[in-house]
Amino acid sequence: MRVESLREFLMRGAVLVVQMTPFTKDDEVDVEGLRDNTRYLVEVSKKGPIALVPCGSNGEFYAMSEEEIKKVIKVVVDEANGKVPVIAGTGAAGTKLAVNLSKYAQDVGADGVQVVLPYYHIPTEEGMYLHFKKIAESLDIGVMIYNNPSVSKCYVRPQLMKRLAEVNNIVGVKENTPLIEVFHQQVKAVGNRIPVVQGRGERWYAFTVPLGAKGFVSGLANFMPEFSLELLKAGSEGNYNKVFELIRKLEPLDEFISKMTEKYGPSTSVIQPPYTTSYIYMSVRKAAMNLLGLKGGYMRLPLVDLKDEDLRELSKVLFDVMGLSKIR
Repeated sequence: MRVESLREFLMRGAVLVVQMTPFTKDDEVDVEGLRDNTRYLVEVSKKGPIALVPCGSNGEFYAMSEEEIKKVIKVVVDEANGKVPVIAGTGAAGTKLAVNLSKYAQDVGADGVQVVLPYYHIPTEEGMYLHFKKIAESLDIGVMIYNNPSVSKCYVRPQLMKRLAEVNNIVGVKENTPLIEVFHQQVKAVGNRIPVVQGRGERWYAFTVPLGAKGFVSGLANFMPEFSLELLKAGSEGNYNKVFELIRKLEPLDEFISKMTEKYGPSTSVIQPPYTTSYIYMSVRKAAMNLLGLKGGYMRLPLVDLKDEDLRELSKVLFDVMGLSKIR
């Protein structure tokens, strides 16, 4: 997909599925499971605009080797086979590695790359600008900035984002600020040039679609993509009564995740709210995939799996309360 075509696709609004990476009990990438999950999402894409994002935060890229990241990207690109856009996660703490991973994604046929902010040593604004400029100028495909302060300890503010939006190959921003007013400032700063996609999922999309959010990134869409597409349609049509009706349907799952957050906590983060969170929700998503007949697999340390007793409760939430059914 050409750079302009990807920018236009994102500007129209889509569900960007941040794919979970299934790991086996022996801590290997479950390649066949990943193929299976990807085929399922490609089939669902006939019902609405979906893009696939392998090796993002939900894909546990930080816990994977460079070889494993490349393997996952290639499997997803091969299974998508041009039927849905693939925006591969190629973020890294250093610019050189991010460039190399991005070039690999381009070489195997990805339509774009999603690059999280450089973490660990925090750059100045000029260093941040040069990081993304270098990546973009190294590629012939689109670059999506993953503006997530919670995982990176840094943030691209609207004024700097405006400067980055002028770089030709930058086609959008996955915006993860937990501050709605700041999200709105980003839209006002760059929304006429690149789409600002809600990066925090369905509930935050409901809050920010009136402010100009162009679609959203979803982990739930790994196992309930029809719901996500229904929400996207309601939001893009301005049917806000329907939007909030749909969001209320997520309350049983939200309550379960809150319960698991308390049970498996506390977090060891020193970052203060609202920028800190428990990542047990990722364990819940993988468990939900397994229960529904997809291949969620296991978490990779340092994140942990749910206990059997919690799987029984989650099963009741999915099947009895939310009315989800076995996919296979």
